[in-house]
Amino acid sequence: MKLIPITVAGTLVAFALTAHAEDMPGMKMDDMQGMQMQPATQQAPTANSEGTIKSIDVEKRTVTIAHGAVAALQWPPMTMGFAATQEQLAGLAVGDRVKFSFQMEGSKATIVSINK
Repeated sequence: MKLIPITVAGTLVAFALTAHAEDMPGMKMDDMQGMQMQPATQQAPTANSEGTIKSIDVEKRTVTIAHGAVAALQWPPMTMGFAATQEQLAGLAVGDRVKFSFQMEGSKATIVSINK
């Protein structure tokens, strides 16, 4: 008896199911009036930290903060850049001690709120 590795078997099953779905006559997904379709996006969780502003780049809309540990993401203390709006950067200066919240979107960290 010859065994097929699981990855190969899983690929074959996925291929078979895809082929089967395409062969289903009468199944049209383009005319679904009355169905409220929402994008399948899920908002990233918000993490909180405190730190000291090391640099601000108003043109690139970034702020670099040396922050403490972020328990929600299991991060140690570090210095990193965050995307921010011009409104969030207004009134901030290098050396300011801040409390802030942010969200991760892939590898991009974006400030949600920031206060001295």
